[in-house]
Amino acid sequence: MGVLMVPDVYQGLMRHMEWADALVWDSVWGMPQARADKRIREILHHLHVVQWAYLQIWRGESPNVPELSSFDDLAAIQVWGREYYRQVLGQLEGLDAVALERQVRFPWAEQLVERFGSPMPATLAETVLQIASHTTYHRGQVNMRLRELGAEPPLTDFIAWIWLGRPEADWGVSSGA
Repeated sequence: MGVLMVPDVYQGLMRHMEWADALVWDSVWGMPQARADKRIREILHHLHVVQWAYLQIWRGESPNVPELSSFDDLAAIQVWGREYYRQVLGQLEGLDAVALERQVRFPWAEQLVERFGSPMPATLAETVLQIASHTTYHRGQVNMRLRELGAEPPLTDFIAWIWLGRPEADWGVSSGA
């Protein structure tokens, strides 16, 4: 067993991820330059594309995610990203250690073979950790861009979420959605 197999840990990671994403979105909405920034829009779209793709794979579906150009505005991306959390938390609810050990098959596995050789199988638990770290990485890119535009980015650290008593995500009302 290479990864901690405690189901509540994975739901906690997703709840933290939602809280942190909501804080970043709130910061974007609080700054006109950020709302208009093409790079922020691209990163937020990508972050949510990958989240949705993995959720669809966990469900046994073929990933089908919309292109950036299919969204009318930033608010539409946020609404779509927010819906992910409702669905992913439902997907992870009730999982046990056996389910977390289940191997996940990726539709792009052949591309990985071409690039890296034969990849080792990944479990559901490991892919949940992947989504959490991937999201953190891109949330950091948005925060860096916010700083470049003159804002003070929010503190989104997991430990801050713990210290604050594991608050629920507050998606605010400033999105216009």
